[in-house]
Amino acid sequence: MKRVFSLIVALAVALAGAAVAEGLSVESVTTTYVTAPLNVPSIVEREYGVFADTLGVPVEYAEITSGADQTQALASGDVQLLYAVGGTSIILSAANGADIKVLNMYSRAPKAFCLYSRDDALTTPESLRGKTIAGPAGTNLHELLVAYLNTVGMTIGDVNYVSMGIPEAKAGLDGGSVDVAMLGGAAAYNAGKQGYHLVTDGEGLIQAIIAVAVTGSYCEAHPDVIDRFTEAQQAVMARIEDDPEAAYAVAARYLDLDVDAVKEMYAWYDFSLDVTDADIEGFQKTADFMYESGMIEQPYDVKDLFLAD
Repeated sequence: MKRVFSLIVALAVALAGAAVAEGLSVESVTTTYVTAPLNVPSIVEREYGVFADTLGVPVEYAEITSGADQTQALASGDVQLLYAVGGTSIILSAANGADIKVLNMYSRAPKAFCLYSRDDALTTPESLRGKTIAGPAGTNLHELLVAYLNTVGMTIGDVNYVSMGIPEAKAGLDGGSVDVAMLGGAAAYNAGKQGYHLVTDGEGLIQAIIAVAVTGSYCEAHPDVIDRFTEAQQAVMARIEDDPEAAYAVAARYLDLDVDAVKEMYAWYDFSLDVTDADIEGFQKTADFMYESGMIEQPYDVKDLFLAD
């Protein structure tokens, strides 16, 4: 029954997309495409071209992994939809005056965000003092590092933090040029399988919220695109739920992982789209933390992030 329902949903969305494509208010859409840490919906969407089929217009992909670069691309208009951007990056952009809104949720997965080292003596925040720690700035991993240090009153200034992408941080860990790598998803999984030492993961430290973001002005100008994009997201999730084994296989191929590894990690994630009260509370906790840690200059009320019903 679940399979039949999912197929009906997907077919209905496809037919609706075909019916309105001629009247869509844009000729193309550019969305971000980020596969790490384990963005199975993004991978499945691109593999099957769900967005283009549902929207009825060409879809371009911007492979931008830095949260700061993603929000800058949105502000400049180079990208219209941020399909998987960290809550930290959204809040930082909004607190600095950018026009950015949360359309819906992408995932929550605190267990998937980790700090790994080759030195098993690094077991406390204090042991990280003066160590070289690498990972992407303005992301859930950045928040994790700061939150972990903050548990004992330390700040990021107490370590040698180097901003770089997850693959580069993992390479630095492998090569010994960094003491600790800030890793997520597949990179974190592989580090664990290699026998590296888990310093900490995000459980109890961060909400690890990843969302889908747009600008308020784009929503006002193109409500039809926003509605169609939301339906496309639902179609992606219906495809995954209808045939999870196929989704795992596609993700494993894109991420160069075993299917069993994808299955194990997928269980860490909640990919539901709906924004819940818990999500809003999580955003607010992140915003409060960012203010207290000096990442933003003024307190920020996250209710301003969400589109009015």
